[in-house]
Amino acid sequence: MAARVPKPVGRCPWPKPTNALYVRYHDTEWGVPEHDDRALFEKLILDGAQAGLSWETILNKREGYRRAFEGFEPEVMARFGARKVAALLADPGIVRNRAKVAAAIGNAKAFLALKDEVGSFDRWLWGFVDGAPVQNRWTSIRQVPPTTKISDAISKELRARGFRFVGPTIVYAYMQAIGMVNDHLVTCFRHAECAALARRGRRR
Repeated sequence: MAARVPKPVGRCPWPKPTNALYVRYHDTEWGVPEHDDRALFEKLILDGAQAGLSWETILNKREGYRRAFEGFEPEVMARFGARKVAALLADPGIVRNRAKVAAAIGNAKAFLALKDEVGSFDRWLWGFVDGAPVQNRWTSIRQVPPTTKISDAISKELRARGFRFVGPTIVYAYMQAIGMVNDHLVTCFRHAECAALARRGRRR
């Protein structure tokens, strides 16, 4: 039986306390402002892979994805051909869904095209929030919306540029993960920590 991870007072309720990987993700990654283009691409692909599944499922397979998708280097993924696709669809380390695998490769091509046009995916993406995370102050998980006008706008732009598995709900989950919004509950110890990270980022 898995060892139960101690739950500190004031953690968001969604990470399963029996999954140490899930708890660590909440405590160290989720909601932290991300500005590295490769990391932003990786998280976009992983959030797309989550469609119809739980984030816990994808998180448990993240290292498998990193191996199978060769470090999520978009230049490499954009060159994946039929032989590589066949290998991916036989790889138990990832979700073996043909549409999602095809979308990941297509999204790598779209990502590179967007970068060629605007120079920086990070700058383009964060421009939707004027470069600063939205600081929400939810007291209950029931208050957290599935989408917002900003996620709708980003989704529309991405889809117009050829990205797939980037609907508004997926995009909002992505925004939460990369710290474009601080959706830790105010009772969670990470809310104040992520807010402080955002303030330090604005001072740089």
